[in-house]
Amino acid sequence: MRHDPPGKPPRGPRQPPTGQPWGRPPRDRGDAPPEREARAPRTPYAQQRPAEPSHEGDHELGPSARERRNVELRLYGLNAVRAVFAKRPQAIRKLYLAEARIPALQPLLKWCVANRVGYRVVDEEDLHKLASSTHHEGVVADVLREEPLALSNWLRDLPAGPQCAIWLDGVGNPHNFGAILRSAAHFGVGAILLPKHSTLSLSGAAARVAEGGAEVVPIVRLGRTDNSIAQLRSTGFTLAATVVQGGSDLFSAPLPQRVIYVLGAEGEGMDHELAAACDLRLSIPGTGAVESLNVASAAAVLLASWRARS
Repeated sequence: MRHDPPGKPPRGPRQPPTGQPWGRPPRDRGDAPPEREARAPRTPYAQQRPAEPSHEGDHELGPSARERRNVELRLYGLNAVRAVFAKRPQAIRKLYLAEARIPALQPLLKWCVANRVGYRVVDEEDLHKLASSTHHEGVVADVLREEPLALSNWLRDLPAGPQCAIWLDGVGNPHNFGAILRSAAHFGVGAILLPKHSTLSLSGAAARVAEGGAEVVPIVRLGRTDNSIAQLRSTGFTLAATVVQGGSDLFSAPLPQRVIYVLGAEGEGMDHELAAACDLRLSIPGTGAVESLNVASAAAVLLASWRARS
């Protein structure tokens, strides 16, 4: 039996700590009112853990942190996070959200509780830091990256019939990449093809601009250029280099049922050897008032033209 020292009031039951350790969402004990089952604990975030650093500055992190950054991706934006939850919820590792987003994200929060995935309600300033952006739309998530497909695997599983894909040569702007992914998802494009040595990969900014398209359109990592072209041709694809001037009029030229649109970076354009190896050269006619379309806008026009005739 416990005895309290003389002169001291009896101690009451031990009180739980005010903050909850990261990664331990509140357990569903079955006795909470239904409307509170999926509510995140409203705890003072700044007293528990400061906002995690952004993915920028990884050179200051240790090897294990850099390895984690290679396999994880920090997403932000409502549609980007919802798309991951709809397609591969098991990839979600951590979730941060504004209090105002709790009603819209109830299914995701309930899933986090059931699967013991940590989530936390934070304020706007912390969300800005976590996303390294003000365009987070009240939600940030750390998710496992989806590995790019090999070209042979993508071709093996491709259905018969009309198909379209985009080969990006030298494109590096994440917002352009995200816009291309969004258009590709809208028009039902089979994949985005990236050269072997391209530094382009999915980022949080690209996924936000894609508005969920990053989870719909597969990304394929190519091998050697000559081998990749031979593989594509062997499965019925025609490669069409898109050029500012000197190509056939996109709107009047016949398009094959299976086409790969090859787009180069703005300014430098695509690699000359790659352009020469393509089967077609296409241009988007215009008034001439501006030199050309932005690469993401051009991609949308190309895809709409293909879709209209497929």
